[in-house]
Amino acid sequence: MLTYLSLCARERLVVTAYEDTATGTMAEDGHGGRFSSVTLAPVVTIADPEKADRAMALHHDASKDCFIANSVNFPVHHRATIHIG
Repeated sequence: MLTYLSLCARERLVVTAYEDTATGTMAEDGHGGRFSSVTLAPVVTIADPEKADRAMALHHDASKDCFIANSVNFPVHHRATIHIG
């Protein structure tokens, strides 16, 4: 979230709301378990309808730049939704 919001701020893309419901898939290996994948489902509300495509594209950039996503050993997927308001 912070990487995404930072990218939006740099582009003067005003985010008025952000919520996310993350889900993960866990694999059990007999010694406990570990995540095998995580999917983020951010719902982002922006002020300017003309920037909706850019707001969506920034999720890809944020994933690429995110410290946490780059620190885990499983894929982090995104299923973003952009609202105008």
